Amino acid sequence: MNKEQYNPDVLNCLANLSNDEVFTPPALANQMLDLLPQELFCNAKTTFLDPSCKSGVFLREIVKRLDRGLQQQMPDRQQRIDHILHNQVFGIAITELTSLLSRRSVYCSKSADGKHSVSHFDNPEGNIQYRALRHTWENGKCVYCGASQQVYDRGEASEQYAYQFIHTKNPEKLFNMKFDVIIGNPPYQLSDGSGGSTDAAMPIYHKFIEQAMLLKPRFLTMIVPSKWMVGGRGLNKFRDKMKSDNRIKVLYDFEKSSDCFEGVHIDGGVCYFLWERDYAGKVTHIFQTNDSHIVKTIHSLGNPYFEYVIRDGRILEILQKTISEKQFSSIVSTTRPFGVRKNLFNEPDRYPLAKLSEEPFDNSVKIYGVKGLKGGAKRVVGFVTRETITIGKYCIDKPKIFFTTSYSTNAVTPPMPIIAGKNETCTETFLMIGPFENEEERDNCYSYIKTNFFKFLLYFGKGTMQVTKTVFSLIPLVDFSHPWTDEMLYKKYNLTEEEIAFIESMIRPME
Repeated sequence: MNKEQYNPDVLNCLANLSNDEVFTPPALANQMLDLLPQELFCNAKTTFLDPSCKSGVFLREIVKRLDRGLQQQMPDRQQRIDHILHNQVFGIAITELTSLLSRRSVYCSKSADGKHSVSHFDNPEGNIQYRALRHTWENGKCVYCGASQQVYDRGEASEQYAYQFIHTKNPEKLFNMKFDVIIGNPPYQLSDGSGGSTDAAMPIYHKFIEQAMLLKPRFLTMIVPSKWMVGGRGLNKFRDKMKSDNRIKVLYDFEKSSDCFEGVHIDGGVCYFLWERDYAGKVTHIFQTNDSHIVKTIHSLGNPYFEYVIRDGRILEILQKTISEKQFSSIVSTTRPFGVRKNLFNEPDRYPLAKLSEEPFDNSVKIYGVKGLKGGAKRVVGFVTRETITIGKYCIDKPKIFFTTSYSTNAVTPPMPIIAGKNETCTETFLMIGPFENEEERDNCYSYIKTNFFKFLLYFGKGTMQVTKTVFSLIPLVDFSHPWTDEMLYKKYNLTEEEIAFIESMIRPME
C-alpha cells in the first residue's frame, strides 16, 4: 500500500492514560464483540452499555455492526443511524476528557447537539453521560469505591476519579432502562496514598463487574487484569464469587498483557470473559502463555486443590497425582514471621530500641532484610536486640529457611532462599519455612526446594509478584529425613515422560 494512502485508525494511535486506565485497541474491542451472538446486531431492539468509556471504541464498533445488521430492516442510512444512536448505544465516561473523546468517536462531534454530529440530539451529551461526582467519605474511605480520603479529597478543579457507574446503589436509574449487553474496559486500580508500588494499589475493576451483574444484562463482557484469579488485594470475596458463578461461558486469559495492549505491562496479565445470564455450565478457558502457547480447557473455575484459579490447564493432570493431604504451605509462615517490618534497614531511626548494627553485640540477634528502593534494593544483614523480635520467638534458635516475598511474576525460578541457623531472623521481606528440629531436616528441605518439581508447582501457585503462604499450596509436603532429587520425585508421583518433559521445559537453573 502506498504510504500516502495509509489512513490509520486514530483510536490505535492513542497513548494510554496510565497502566491503570488503558485504552482498548479497536482490534481487541472487536475480538470481545465477536464473543456475543451476532444476531444481536441484527435486532433493532438490542441495547448496549459501556459503563467506563475512555475512547468510545466499544460503542463505535457496536454502531458499525448495527449499521450493517439493520440495513435490510432500515434501508435509509440516516434513519438507521438515528435509531441506533438514540435507542441502542449508551455510555458512561470515566472523565470529562474521555466523554468528549467518546462522543467524537461515536457522534463525530464532541457535542451531540453540534452541527457536525451525525445524529442530532437536544443536549450535548447525547447518550454518553459524564457526571463530576464526589466521593462519599466514611472513616477516611469512600463508601462506594474504597478510595482514600487523604488522596482523593481534592479541590473542585481536580479530577476526583469518583466513577459514576459504581458510585450509586441504584445503577438501573442511570438510564432508567434495561440493557442486553454491558461491555467495557474499566479503570483497574486507585492509589492508596502509601507511596509504594502499584502492586499494593487498591483494585477497582471488580466493582464495575459486580455493578454490571446487578443490572442483570443478557450478556456481560469486560477486559480486566487477571490478578483476581491468583491473588490481589481485597479480591478474595470477588474471586470466590466468580469461581462459583456458572454463568461465565468463555474466558480468554493472557499471561502477558502486551498480547492485548502493546507496550503495556500489567502484572499477572489480563483477561476478558463472556458472562451470559441464561447460561449454566462450565467455562471454556483459553489461556495464552508468555511464549504464546495456547491451552484450552473446559472446566469450572473453582478447583479442589487450592483457593486460586488454575489458569494453565496442562497442570491439572499432574496435580491429580501430586496433591496430598499435607501441603508444603503448612510449614510456611504468614507475613512478618518475626514481627519486624521491611523498612528496618531503610529507616532504622524508627526503631531506636532495635539498636541496628552491622556487627553483633551482647544478646543481639542476626536479621536478614533488604535495603534500598524497589529495583535497586539489595539483601543485607544486621544485628538487633532480641527484644526487637515480637513474633515467633521460639523459632529464633531453630534451623529454618527464609524465602523472598516478591519476585517477577514471569520468573519460574525464584531467588535463592537463605539457609538460616540459630539466632537468625528476618524482616517481613521474607517468609520463614520451618522451623526444623535439626540442620539435616532443614538441608533436606532445601534440596527439595531446589528441584524442578518444586519450582514448577510453585510457579503455578504464584501468578503475581507477591509470595504468600497460599502460593505453596500446590506443593506436597514430603519426608525430610533424606535429600530429594527430581528423579526421586518423578518416580514417587508416577509422572509420565510427557509430564516430566513439560516440567523440565519450564524450569531454568536457580540464580
